[in-house]
Amino acid sequence: MARTVDPDRVAERRRAITAAAAELFGSHGYENTTATQIARIAGMSSGSVFYYFKDKAAVFRSIFEASIPEHAEVIARHIDRTDCLAAVLDIVDALAAEALDPVAPGLMVELLRRLDQDEELTRVVLEDARLSAEALTTLLERGVRAGQLDSGFPPAETARWILAVVDAAFLNADPAHPHDPRPLVRATVSRLLRPTETEHP
Repeated sequence: MARTVDPDRVAERRRAITAAAAELFGSHGYENTTATQIARIAGMSSGSVFYYFKDKAAVFRSIFEASIPEHAEVIARHIDRTDCLAAVLDIVDALAAEALDPVAPGLMVELLRRLDQDEELTRVVLEDARLSAEALTTLLERGVRAGQLDSGFPPAETARWILAVVDAAFLNADPAHPHDPRPLVRATVSRLLRPTETEHP
């Protein structure tokens, strides 16, 4: 008789492996992290990692795959707001807050190293960026129509620049001297958009 698979338990185990892997990849690097180390941190047997994931590359991808539904939830909370500037800034805050994770700078370095080696990873990252860019573009277009935002730049191009500012929060993070990048990110985006009217002066 085939063993019944509990999807909730599988999802829980995969999340535990992903969380452990993020910690290790971020602190020790992709090449220096083994499945045995990941399993130990996750509290599982050494064979568990490759039971739930095809290979180490799939484990690494899972960190960034998890960002897509998380970012979709952030977008859903703000996409229908009438104050488009405030909505954009709150989305930016949420995205930049991820740079506060101590392992985030290391993960960003490893991500940049892995992109040329893993086409599936590249697709995941591009899809995540596409969803965020589309949401920001929608808010920017609506803000321009409502007279809340300056119309000097194309919304789609501006959205890409905003995401580049968020990326800079990760690339400039210093684990030895951690700081909250959100105030500077928020100020940079605010000045880029040069609002003409907001709910909160």
